[in-house]
Amino acid sequence: MDRRYFLKTAALTAAGLSLFKSAPAQARGIPASSFPDLPPNVCYSGPPAGRICTSVTDLFKIGPGPSSSHTLAPLRIAGNFRAFLEKQDNATLSAGTSIKAHLYGSLSSTGKGHRTDRAILSGLMGQKAKTCDPSVMDALADESKTHVISFSDKKIGISHAGTIVWDSIDHDYPFNNTLVMQFVDKNGRVLVEREYYSTGGGFYSWKGQPEEKRGDPVHIYGSMTKFNELVKKTGKQLHEIMLENEMAIMGCDEKDVNAHLDLILDTMLNGVALGLEEDGLLPAPFEFHRKAKHLYAQAQKMDDGEALMQKVSSYALAVSEGNAAGRLAVTAPTLGSAGTMPSLVKIMKDHLKLSREDMRKGLLAGALVGFLCKNNASVAGAEVGCQGEIGVASAMAAAMTAYASGATIKTTEVAATIALEHHLGMSCDPVGGFVLIPCIERNAFGALKAYNACLMAKNEIISQHWEDLDRVIMAMLQTGRALPQPFKEMGTAGLGMTMVDC
Repeated sequence: MDRRYFLKTAALTAAGLSLFKSAPAQARGIPASSFPDLPPNVCYSGPPAGRICTSVTDLFKIGPGPSSSHTLAPLRIAGNFRAFLEKQDNATLSAGTSIKAHLYGSLSSTGKGHRTDRAILSGLMGQKAKTCDPSVMDALADESKTHVISFSDKKIGISHAGTIVWDSIDHDYPFNNTLVMQFVDKNGRVLVEREYYSTGGGFYSWKGQPEEKRGDPVHIYGSMTKFNELVKKTGKQLHEIMLENEMAIMGCDEKDVNAHLDLILDTMLNGVALGLEEDGLLPAPFEFHRKAKHLYAQAQKMDDGEALMQKVSSYALAVSEGNAAGRLAVTAPTLGSAGTMPSLVKIMKDHLKLSREDMRKGLLAGALVGFLCKNNASVAGAEVGCQGEIGVASAMAAAMTAYASGATIKTTEVAATIALEHHLGMSCDPVGGFVLIPCIERNAFGALKAYNACLMAKNEIISQHWEDLDRVIMAMLQTGRALPQPFKEMGTAGLGMTMVDC
């Protein structure tokens, strides 16, 4: 059967196209009206041209674990609300007596295990994501204490019981992870309110938020197909296009971009090094032991092939275990998947002996994949399941390693495509709502799949490869929308149910 005919008639069913068109614009980053019906005699060539303005600093953020959507974003949201309160008039501030944080969806369902309550209190106390002291959040485990915060000469008490409201799991807000922050008076009357949405990867927004003023990208694209056309049209390489867009969007120079990339690489490598030195139990209501250090020690006794696989796993576990303990990590694209990319960053540095310049280029290739997945589907487990976290992380890591080690842009795309394709359908079912089971080990498997995808892509005949990244991202969105909600970070199905003794 002719391949073009097969792709046109079998892979792209009317039902699948209809589902993609009906997906919310917030999830895809493009208006549904811009996705035309396919003519009967042509093949699908990727999503319509969009306009990706995401920054590398947006995607790769540093913050406390264990979850970007349930810990990092709520901390940032609370800090934003505090700053919003500081701008209120004196009459409003004088009348207010308490702050309420209403959690909805999976924030309410699994927020306790993700330290969401502690993150909100930390943000209200003035803690910042990049510099958040893990000991502060550890101390907030004591729910009996009230903490007095001050802003604009106003003093107010916050506490678990007085501030955090574990609200409805089922709701009608536009995003699953919704957090409504309120400033109320002694009679419970709401004086100031903001409706926030945690959209995955530490990103957040609020209802009525004005568009942020940023520069325009030099190179316009909304899909991998369009990006490939840019490469062909301009004669520029992947990293050059990404770098020029980053400088234009953020109004910075190459030195600034490289400084952030170096910070991300160093944070990842430091996370691996620290995690390989730690053992003992991780914080949880059940006994859960760290194992990165032990597995790394065992790898020293193995033959080269087995040792490399074991090291890839131990590097990923090292960062993931630190993240589960609340240590600072990098959203890549989320904190739940924070161990996957650092594992291959370690491989690039110590095993492939790549230069820092090549590693930066690789990180930009990984960012491209993250941008496409974030803007055309989702990286939130609460929206599309774990395929959007570990799956995307694996695709980003595969692209990073391939491109940094000299692969062409097409080979880089194939590496990402293979890695993402073989995570499709993965649910998000954290046991007890903690980023432990199966999250930590999934990072190791995501890293192993990424390295294997890189090797496969670099050694196959690329012109014979069927799948492309745009189609697989579309499949991830379709699959994610079809997954029942209990399998999307609710902790009430899959392993989240079977591993719990009732």
